[in-house]
Amino acid sequence: MEWLQIVVLSIVQGVTEFLPISSSAHLILVPVLTSWEDQGLVFDVALHLGSLAAVVLYFRHDLWRMTLSWGRSVRGHGTDEDARLAWWVMLATIPVGLVGLAFEDTIEKAMRSPLIIAGGLIVFGLLLGYADWRHRGARNEYQLTWKDALWIGVAQALALIPGTSRSGITMTAALLLGMSREGAARFSFLLSIPVILLAGGLEVLVLIGESRSVDWVAMGLGTLLSGFSAYLCIHYFLIFIKRLGMQPFVAYRILLGLWLLWLFW
Repeated sequence: MEWLQIVVLSIVQGVTEFLPISSSAHLILVPVLTSWEDQGLVFDVALHLGSLAAVVLYFRHDLWRMTLSWGRSVRGHGTDEDARLAWWVMLATIPVGLVGLAFEDTIEKAMRSPLIIAGGLIVFGLLLGYADWRHRGARNEYQLTWKDALWIGVAQALALIPGTSRSGITMTAALLLGMSREGAARFSFLLSIPVILLAGGLEVLVLIGESRSVDWVAMGLGTLLSGFSAYLCIHYFLIFIKRLGMQPFVAYRILLGLWLLWLFW
């Protein structure tokens, strides 16, 4: 891979991973719209690992409290709001894990298409716009019930369709359940941790079992750049949505989707 390609893809991944505009769509589109060869799922996973490091670092204090409280609840010492949040994150991860395992080959081979991306961007963008416009609740991530978490988890499974956006669909579901914009975003970010771990772990196992050479320098640089840009994105996104909401992202999704339809139809 060229150095310019590594830098561009890393920044694209870092900026789009936590925005409701589909990072996977942008990673697929970059080689489609340029002369670069498709970077492949292995490099995509390296970039996602950078995003994982960013979200863990950003929410390190929350994660520490959740881990300690979850451990106490497992030992039968009661359940507080941090323990419940940890349980809800795990519960919401189950649907996407099951669907991902069942349809992995289909997703990897048959759905990396610009037209599928365009449809996902438009349809789920309109749904996000409706959810944000229809009702803005006041609940935060600590006020979720297990039913809420399961519903958001089922919605998250739709993100396996390129163009949907994992963060976008989980925020949409959370907003429809009466969560605040910030609460929806924070829960979505926490949900990204086990999802990225699962996806990255599977790809690492594949790498270990293959004899082909891997450009570890490119993967390392991509992880570093992706993590740095993702950390900045999380910080400023939480500030941005308090003031302007989701509608700018909805407009971007629709315009990008329409342009792709015009370009590839």
